[in-house]
Amino acid sequence: MTKKTVFELINELLIYAKKNLFLSENDLAYKRNRILEILGIDTLEECEFFEEVSDVEPSNLLSDFVDACVEKDLFERSEAEKYTDAVMGELSLLPSEIEKEFAERLKVDSKSATDFLYGYCVKNNYVKKAVLDKNPRYNAENGLIITINKAKPEFRDAKKAASGNSVKGGYPRCVICAENEGYAPRNKRNLRKVDLTLNGTKFFWQYSPYGYFNEHGIAVNYEHIPMHIDRETFARLMDFVDTIPQYFIGCNACLPSIGGSVLAHDHYQGGGEVLPLQKAKIAVDIGSEKYPDLEIGVIDWPGTAIRISGKNRESIIDFCDKVRTVWANYTNEELGIVAKDGDNQHSSISPTVIKKGDTYEFSIILRNNITSEEYPAGVFHAHPEFHIIKKESIGLIEAQGLFILPGRLDEQLKSIKDLIVQRKPLTEELSDFKMIFEEIKTLCNGDYSEENVDAAIKEELSSVCYRILENTAVFKDIDQTVKFMRKEVYGE
Repeated sequence: MTKKTVFELINELLIYAKKNLFLSENDLAYKRNRILEILGIDTLEECEFFEEVSDVEPSNLLSDFVDACVEKDLFERSEAEKYTDAVMGELSLLPSEIEKEFAERLKVDSKSATDFLYGYCVKNNYVKKAVLDKNPRYNAENGLIITINKAKPEFRDAKKAASGNSVKGGYPRCVICAENEGYAPRNKRNLRKVDLTLNGTKFFWQYSPYGYFNEHGIAVNYEHIPMHIDRETFARLMDFVDTIPQYFIGCNACLPSIGGSVLAHDHYQGGGEVLPLQKAKIAVDIGSEKYPDLEIGVIDWPGTAIRISGKNRESIIDFCDKVRTVWANYTNEELGIVAKDGDNQHSSISPTVIKKGDTYEFSIILRNNITSEEYPAGVFHAHPEFHIIKKESIGLIEAQGLFILPGRLDEQLKSIKDLIVQRKPLTEELSDFKMIFEEIKTLCNGDYSEENVDAAIKEELSSVCYRILENTAVFKDIDQTVKFMRKEVYGE
């Protein structure tokens, strides 16, 4: 099959945009010339103009485009994302046009609005769905979801993670500021966002290019202020699910090491997937006469989590804020819980909410980032024996049971599988996996067939992730959580 030329592929991209990105027929010549300018081409060779393009997402077309451009020395392969994002940004509707279409759909049906926006962000290649679909993922028998993220680098050092996801001042002030829309130095030319008003404050919603789950996005405050959780946070989260009831929304604990990487800018995370915590049942009902219109319970969960359900917004806000303030000031040295240390705050919460009909269902996870000599990365963080699997922060998404493991594991676990299948000892380069290696062999129970070893590796990963969540639990059993709630929150 004859390879297509750069010029033929430019034409195919134009037809693709006409079909999928609302590009007007009247703008085809203009957009062709803009792409030529991006590529530094002065003239267009004669070529056949195709009128049909079958792709519904552009990864294959863009791959061919990159190959052709690299072969013609128009750019280096290492610069591919820079150029493909520039081209797709040029072929996309203006932000104002996206905003208008989303707003009109939202008046009629919220799902129509999010289907439009998410679909558009896939089709204009801001959401790298073809890359995301290659990430290994499975539902574990213990209820967790395990994924291996091959698309993003692993940050094993908390300080490097933070520096990699924020900037000191400048323009835009950080990686999630509104001014990033169309910003070339960060490859945001094809980013498109839409406005939301949450409890009277102007926010915007955008999807993550390398989302961890279905339709993963962030709601971001237009004002560049630090992340924080206060009484208003609960009202904002409820406003979000009032507007987009098919999504969940939540807020990371606003603490270093456990609260995500962009603590400098107020934002929430959510999307279109029901996460394991939201499916978990109540272990102990702890409803109180003081809150007669609320259902309150301790969740059957390896971390420490409370569920609050009700229809009365003010009652929910009052109760959630009571839990927040009590926990932020609670110290129990016997259990290793220290709320404050000098000027450092160590305790906070991670609240999330879903809406079922006219009922709000909050899950509040109690978090603490205190460190010790024994656990320098965090007493309530993944303990050292598990760092070879997961050392990064256990943020909002993982605390709810969806684990994002580093991409290196894909090859490392394949090597471990080969060693077990071939009945060979662990190699020196994989020596950090000694505990994991032995546990996998035990799970194999003498059957070292490829199929059985594969199953044992999955079981081991899910077991490790479950144990990591147990590490993050500030109360190690349900009774301790019930005692805290009744004594400290209810004042009984």
